[in-house]
Amino acid sequence: MKLFGTSKVVDNKLQIGGIDSSELINKFGSPLYVMDEELIRDNCRRYIKAFAKNGNRVAYAGKAFINLYMCKLIKEEGLCLDVVSGGELFTAYKSGFPLENVYLHGNNKTPEEISMAIELGVGRFVTDNFYEIEKINEIAEELGKTQKILLRVTPGIEAHTHDYIKTGQVDSKFGFTLLEDEVFRAVEKCNQLDNLELVGFHCHIGSQIFDIEPFEDEVEIMINLMKEIENRFNITLKELDLGGGFGIYYTEEDEPREAEEFCERILQKAAEVCEDSKFSMPILTIEPGRSIVANAGTTLYTVGSIKEVPGIRKYVGVDGGMSDNIRTALYQAKYECAVANRMESDNKEKVTIAGKCCESGDILITDAIIPPVKSGDILATFTTGAYGYSMSNNYNRIPKPAVVMVKDKEAKIIVKKESFEDLIRNDL
Repeated sequence: MKLFGTSKVVDNKLQIGGIDSSELINKFGSPLYVMDEELIRDNCRRYIKAFAKNGNRVAYAGKAFINLYMCKLIKEEGLCLDVVSGGELFTAYKSGFPLENVYLHGNNKTPEEISMAIELGVGRFVTDNFYEIEKINEIAEELGKTQKILLRVTPGIEAHTHDYIKTGQVDSKFGFTLLEDEVFRAVEKCNQLDNLELVGFHCHIGSQIFDIEPFEDEVEIMINLMKEIENRFNITLKELDLGGGFGIYYTEEDEPREAEEFCERILQKAAEVCEDSKFSMPILTIEPGRSIVANAGTTLYTVGSIKEVPGIRKYVGVDGGMSDNIRTALYQAKYECAVANRMESDNKEKVTIAGKCCESGDILITDAIIPPVKSGDILATFTTGAYGYSMSNNYNRIPKPAVVMVKDKEAKIIVKKESFEDLIRNDL
């Protein structure tokens, strides 16, 4: 088990941001998402220092964890923001985030989302297909505006990651392929339309990638493609968004690299390829999300039922599950956990942490090695800051937990715990 940021063991109990986990549960309820603000800000600053040079940009991938408070934090730390829906865009807008620093993604943006984004002044559309090219131009024309766009390209790189989260290969719902001149036809189409300004390319090769070489390959393919666009169309594209996907630590099986190493190698490779191809260095953007917030998140649960199947398995039931962390069910994701009110013990046992949803697949952690537990103990699951809250749901009509941000012995609630009344608010 590995602790990050301000998480530490004091008097055999887990503290986060200088606050005892039991105190957090007593004040804000269980389950509870706890976010380490100091670690999030430190991660943002590391990326900015390592990458945001000579006009280059770091855009936080909001889908990992987004709400009003997070948007304000990202703004304060000088990052751009990547959103993927009207809801995420509206959140950024209501937070006061500068919309010119927002990238709008999505493979099937609705006309309503496109209209809202153009009216609000979104900086860049990341455009996935010919339908979107025409629809964005059409709506921009109606609104009397010219919209800057990036074309998303699938460079065909098979990154070493889980099939469900591998998005850079040719067979993908995202982006234009390099097959049959599709990218060149897309560029030509953009040039024919009066209300679009094509400023560059975007690509993303996958998630939770530990090797640097796929990112270097991505840089080489994309800059050479931009050079070919220059030769064919006499157009110099000035921006290249390389996406995110930098791997992070979930369990001891993971061996992630430091953010600085990814940044250094990407910048170095871009400089080398530009020099070799005699292409002017574009403004580069990266989109870290998971690597900014994942390790900063801890989910606290209260242990309820304990069931032993003789000779087979011991189940420890908690008051959450796939409604607050669906990644185990979706991706067979692995996590580490601990008994937060009794962190260290010479006596350990193997148990399976089970959620409360009416699904046999609602298992949070299989074969966890922890001290013997009893009902009422607090269980902490680590590295849940990315895609925990953002993928939470109301399956079985379970209310979503609160989210608190902790820093310097203070806890601030940034998302309220849902009530049963919240669950039926839209029912008729």
